[in-house]
Amino acid sequence: MRVLPAGPRALVAEVATSEEATALFLALRDSGIAVDDLVPAARTVLLDGVVDPDGARAFLGTWSAPDEWAPGTDRVVEVPTRYDGTDIDDVARLWDMTVAEVVSTHTTTDFVVAFCGFAPGFAYCTGLPEHLHVPRLERPRTRVPAGSVGLAGEFTGVYPTASPGGWRLLGSTDLALWDPTAEAPATLAPGTRVRFTEVPG
Repeated sequence: MRVLPAGPRALVAEVATSEEATALFLALRDSGIAVDDLVPAARTVLLDGVVDPDGARAFLGTWSAPDEWAPGTDRVVEVPTRYDGTDIDDVARLWDMTVAEVVSTHTTTDFVVAFCGFAPGFAYCTGLPEHLHVPRLERPRTRVPAGSVGLAGEFTGVYPTASPGGWRLLGSTDLALWDPTAEAPATLAPGTRVRFTEVPG
């Protein structure tokens, strides 16, 4: 791990993988270290508004990633999904599976939200093994419908609103992912466990 200053009251912890970043985020969240905010990303965690920088550095200096990390007891959100996406045949080819096997693999994978970004409510979910990571589209679409469930690299995500995008689309969901009027606006916040479930198209 590398720890860098980020202004007078913030630190950035750099780790090797998204799984380590998520594990560190959860460890910091549960540690009692006083901060204004914790912001996980693909390979970093930002500690913003650190009250005791020396204490935070001491914690980070002794923390090590678990050998086999699991998301623990965080809440589970089910995402009912119609597996009718434009790119599901391409994903089946890339995975060397039938479409039915793609659906079975996706619905039996335990995902966890590593971080949010790109658009409000867009959650980057990890959980697929490395051999199932897929490349983004060579030419992104100018408009991806809201609720589209897609894959890109190591991540699975759901588009909360219509937007451009280059992810490979497996299907779609009607689950609302972002409500700015709610106490917790994002349905899929960092650390949330996610299960995709198949529903009829």
